[in-house]
Amino acid sequence: MAPAGGTAVQDHVALAEIELCGELIIAASAARGDRLSPDRIDEVLRVREEPAHDARDSRGSREDTPRRRGA
Repeated sequence: MAPAGGTAVQDHVALAEIELCGELIIAASAARGDRLSPDRIDEVLRVREEPAHDARDSRGSREDTPRRRGA
């Protein structure tokens, strides 16, 4: 329930997660098989393959970047 003042708090991360879940549900309902393949899930969630080179930040240490599932 929204506060009496009329301001609504939005959790942008939660809204993004809900949107991605919805995209997965739509893809699953349109799939021919029983399950979505890992590649199809990555496609729906817009996960990209990272380049093979060693990514380093300006301090010379490895960046903490998300990697493709299973990599």
